[in-house]
Amino acid sequence: MQEFEVPASYTIPEDANNSDNVFRYAEQSPSTVLFNIPDGSGSLADVTAAEFAKTVTGVAKGIIASGIALGDRVAIMAPTRYEWVVLDFAVWAAGGCTVAIYDSSAAEQAKWILQDSATKLLVVDSDKHRKIIGEIDAGALTELKETLQFDKGAIDELIARGAELDDEAVHTRRAQVNAASPATLIYTSGTTGRPKGVMLSHSNLYAESKSDRIALGKYVTAGKKTLMFLPLAHVFARAVSLAAFDAKVVLAFSSDWSTLVDQFGSYRPHFILAVPRVFEKVFNGAKQKAHDGGKGKIFDAAADTAIAWSESLDNGGPGLVLKLKHTLFDKLVFSKLREALGGQCEAAVSGGGPLGARLGHFFRGVGVTIFEGYGLTETTAAVIANTPENIRVGTVGRPIEGHGVKIAEDGELLLRGSVVFHGYWGNAEATEDAFTDGWFKTGDLGAIDAEGYVTITGRKKEIIVTAGGKNVSPALMEDSLRAHPLISQVMVVGDGQPFVGALITLDPEALPGWKERHNLPADTPIEKLIENAGLVAEIDAAVADTNKKVSRAEAIKKIRILPVDWTQETGELTPKMSLKRAVVMKQYASEVEKIYS
Repeated sequence: MQEFEVPASYTIPEDANNSDNVFRYAEQSPSTVLFNIPDGSGSLADVTAAEFAKTVTGVAKGIIASGIALGDRVAIMAPTRYEWVVLDFAVWAAGGCTVAIYDSSAAEQAKWILQDSATKLLVVDSDKHRKIIGEIDAGALTELKETLQFDKGAIDELIARGAELDDEAVHTRRAQVNAASPATLIYTSGTTGRPKGVMLSHSNLYAESKSDRIALGKYVTAGKKTLMFLPLAHVFARAVSLAAFDAKVVLAFSSDWSTLVDQFGSYRPHFILAVPRVFEKVFNGAKQKAHDGGKGKIFDAAADTAIAWSESLDNGGPGLVLKLKHTLFDKLVFSKLREALGGQCEAAVSGGGPLGARLGHFFRGVGVTIFEGYGLTETTAAVIANTPENIRVGTVGRPIEGHGVKIAEDGELLLRGSVVFHGYWGNAEATEDAFTDGWFKTGDLGAIDAEGYVTITGRKKEIIVTAGGKNVSPALMEDSLRAHPLISQVMVVGDGQPFVGALITLDPEALPGWKERHNLPADTPIEKLIENAGLVAEIDAAVADTNKKVSRAEAIKKIRILPVDWTQETGELTPKMSLKRAVVMKQYASEVEKIYS
């Protein structure tokens, strides 16, 4: 049985409250800029430590004045924005527990979370979210006393409510919070079954923030800045935002994914946090642009050079010829890619799903190293990570300080340490099922090498067993196919079937350029495209390349290219862009049937 553990160099104070630095910074360095926020005229304004503490104190007083008692739950249903963070810190300062609800949640999902958490106060973003909440029978939310709205002055309203209270009321509340107190409830995405409330304590968040700053201290440090665009309702964005705040990194916020490259260019972050799909989009977009402009061969040669350069760093370093090629392509291609990320982006952090070694090597070769990590909501985000000192592209890294990893006899990855949660909210049975001998069962399959680097090989519950009894892990093949510029999403199928198949969707952003290069009218509908011999041949070639990475029994034998894409809005993807396999299987059962008919 494989096992690896890394000792901790820090201890967690018994009275830890993750709002402490709000007041510490205001006292010690009041003029330090902590946030950049929209000023209403298209520019960004600085928010200093003193200003932030004043706002958080005012909102916390308003929360107390609203009747929120120690340990009560306050829910936020909004996209990523500065006010999300203000309210989060204010809830902690008032001794409450923040409940995170994705802004994309349907009424039934929000209803369950509000009911299960017994939320007392809800703050939504806009009329859109107010309408969703309005679809819930008021009688079903007996504990919910009030709903406020960010775009209708929720922050100002809370500040006004608490104006008569002395600031000491907040500090009295803060003093009643300790490291074991609940800090937040984050509900699992629910790809199958009803979501469970993961209760994370102040201790969990403190440990995650401290470990993140140790692991990535070269980048997550005072004076650097980053653009947070991932949903703050997800633990990944939430944990890194806290670590950035604790390190005095300047944070700006956005919820618009459609113009990310433009935003990188104008804000010029020093590091970025993203899910693999964002990096795939950057790579595929650059490749598509190059091919559309007649420079495809140059780009492809540059990409091969970047990958070879990165691989050489793990094998004695590049030789003279590779150095010369890298220097040439740095001027022609790599510098332009770095500029697309703002020009001063030194590194990136990837989580929420597998990145893939080829993409990791490409970006390191370009000059923007992606530090891939691994974690779950139950581990307060990253529990394993690559770092500047210890990196092995293609793995998710080594355990962060104070944490251990182990592989069970059936191949499941087990974890323990201070970022691991203590239980599901009000669900003792699920909590008991989640642990074995003190180790948290991740549900993922993995391997650990002699130096402690972890590789995720598949999802235990997603293992496909063919009619011939072959166990197939779909993740490797799906990741490989998604790297193709034309492909958006993939789901490998074949459970109980005679062979492995796959459903494939096309990337809408890549299609206009492909049509132009193949002399097809711009208005050619996708229903015609998926029957085009040239396009089908290109997808078949990608499948053939992917099949080289697995055994013959695991190889994809037949595919169906669909005339639609899968999105979060249409229900096939979770907010972190993971496949809802059960949803896809139900909605596209007829397409799966066609594979085997």
